[in-house]
Amino acid sequence: MNECHYDKRMDFFYNRSNTHTADEWTGTKLVIVLCFGTFFCLFIFVSNSLVIAAVVKNRKFHFPFYYLLANLAAADFFAGIAYVFLMFNTGPVSKTLTVNRWFLRQGLLDTSLTASLTNLLVIAVERHMSIMRMRVHSNLTKKRVTLLILLIWAIAIFMGAVPTLGWNCLCDISTCSSLAPIYSRSYLIFWTVSNLVAFLIMVVVYLRIYMYVKRKTNVLSPHTSGSISRRRTPMKLMKTVMTVLGAFVVCWTPGLVVLLLDGLNCTHCGVQDVKRWFLLLALLNSVMNPIIYSYKDEEMYSTMRRMICCCANGENPERRTSRIPSTVLSRSNDTSTSLNTGSREGVHQCYQIA
Repeated sequence: MNECHYDKRMDFFYNRSNTHTADEWTGTKLVIVLCFGTFFCLFIFVSNSLVIAAVVKNRKFHFPFYYLLANLAAADFFAGIAYVFLMFNTGPVSKTLTVNRWFLRQGLLDTSLTASLTNLLVIAVERHMSIMRMRVHSNLTKKRVTLLILLIWAIAIFMGAVPTLGWNCLCDISTCSSLAPIYSRSYLIFWTVSNLVAFLIMVVVYLRIYMYVKRKTNVLSPHTSGSISRRRTPMKLMKTVMTVLGAFVVCWTPGLVVLLLDGLNCTHCGVQDVKRWFLLLALLNSVMNPIIYSYKDEEMYSTMRRMICCCANGENPERRTSRIPSTVLSRSNDTSTSLNTGSREGVHQCYQIA
């Protein structure tokens, strides 16, 4: 019968796995990493809060796609919290942690990743529902979107708690991994393979939807009345989502591959030398998303800029009633020109949030 080690501190597991990296990041190197991490986390908190506030305040964003986009920003905000907790529990502090505190540290990171990944999957379903029906937005009700968001977080919390619930190596330390000294290698294999497969599925789905939208847009454009902006709306939304997905895959795949190699017990792969750099790359993903939202969606950028302007001037913007989505607002070239002019003037003054 195997002996369980619930009462041991993490130094027992680090020493047994011959992991010395907990002592390597000290002094100047640790200070630099903490400074960069602090700056990125502050940016994550502020920028993603602006995205969520923009969706709440601007009635043009009161559609399922933007609610899910706001939830993705909430997942990035949660990731910032996980990274802050990690910063204060890493380096030489790692070996002094209790088993439960180490589980909490890793569980927060796993939860944030699962929340982002599941949210992207739900957005893929929402985009498929709307695009295949030739609509800009799906007909999901607010109640259904709320239930989907709650389901996303329920799945994320559960997946983050799986090792704590029993899938660990505390009672069989011969199966412990190197990067995560109290995670079993079988769990790391399951975790990384499932995430990589989800990445592949989403990439294939979004590429198919993108090609479908592009083909339909090219076919229908010469025969469709209405503004150019209205006809290009589905493509704009798809480009935004695909850019977010691409950034997510690029930032998270290297770290997942390293975890997979560790799960496969690759002792000559040098996983210890790159793990923290790939973790910083994953952190960068939560920094990039708000930039992508504002760059790809002019209305999102304008709304966020107005809120910053109003906060800087100490004003409270009033909301105007509008039920027209931002991406379908233009009905003629004249209207589009008027909106663009107003957007340029917004650099110099604070407008009401529509």
